Amino acid sequence: MATKRMTQTQLIRLLAERCELSNKTARQFMEALAETALNETKKKGVFVLPGIGRLVKSHRKARMGRNPATGETIKIAAKTVVKFRVAKAAKDSIAPSKAKKKTKKKK
Repeated sequence: MATKRMTQTQLIRLLAERCELSNKTARQFMEALAETALNETKKKGVFVLPGIGRLVKSHRKARMGRNPATGETIKIAAKTVVKFRVAKAAKDSIAPSKAKKKTKKKK
């Protein structure tokens, strides 16, 4: 069963309610956070949202690839990409790893 994601408006209303702010102030905060994240990642290569994750600017080397339609080998140019790395705390909270049960063998 597919669930719908939270919209931007719903997020802003929730933040405004929990922080006892106006919707306008909550929206300004979200816009400032997004702008700061983009600028810091562009300048310094990384932006951390504590407890959630980090935006990381990464350089991808040139490599050889294949055109899926023709099978022809092509050269893919080097480029800069942005990745989001989820924090361990967030990952463990959302999708906890199954604890490996250690069983002792009887001698």
